[in-house]
Amino acid sequence: MPGILSSLAVYLTMCGRFTYLYQWKQLQKLLLLTSWPDVELSPHFNVAPTQAAPVVRQIAEGQRTGAMLHWGLIPSWADDPAIGGRLINARAETIAEKPAFRSAFTKRRCLAPVSGFYEWKKQELPKAPKQPFYIARADREPLMLAGVWEHWERGGEAIDSFTIITTTPNAIMAELHDRMPVIVESEDVDRWLDPETTDAAAFTSILRPAADGVLEAIPVSTRVNTPKNDDPSLILPEVEPPQGLFGQ
Repeated sequence: MPGILSSLAVYLTMCGRFTYLYQWKQLQKLLLLTSWPDVELSPHFNVAPTQAAPVVRQIAEGQRTGAMLHWGLIPSWADDPAIGGRLINARAETIAEKPAFRSAFTKRRCLAPVSGFYEWKKQELPKAPKQPFYIARADREPLMLAGVWEHWERGGEAIDSFTIITTTPNAIMAELHDRMPVIVESEDVDRWLDPETTDAAAFTSILRPAADGVLEAIPVSTRVNTPKNDDPSLILPEVEPPQGLFGQ
């Protein structure tokens, strides 16, 4: 039941929703892609688990490709692909050991380029709805989220899927959640995607919180809570942001 899984993911995981507002040609320039799908990307403002999303992976030296992959990693040994709905995130601290992720972490690392992602903050008033925030780079450049991907095949059906890696929060994210996605900076992209690098120790300096000052958190409408809502109004600031957050 993808719809139910998508809704639950908002409250049980991090990161659980994101946007992409770019085109393949922009990613080609940023990440030196050698190939990508013929169909151009359309902006999406509320990508939810189990949906397809743009991913960048390097199959071999000099072959960095863009592809649309299923969000929610399906291990190659899984009998039921529905398990992917529960594996949309992987913890940086344990990804090298967890059976669902360790092979992909060693051999199949990827990037999930996003324009921003959402997080929900619990309010102080009892039973008050969680306040969603849109988190994006202060300079509005795409965020390159660290991920791993996997190939699954059964009975003639084949699915390539991915998960997003999370770590402990930086200062701004600590106001919202105890986790944040790992953001790969431009100087670390080659090392992260290199399929020949298999030693987990090589990625210690990458699997860390983003530097303070890189991100902005903007309070937005609770319309984002519903996956079928997917329009530009979702990332517009609320007229009156919650009091007391970030010094307000």
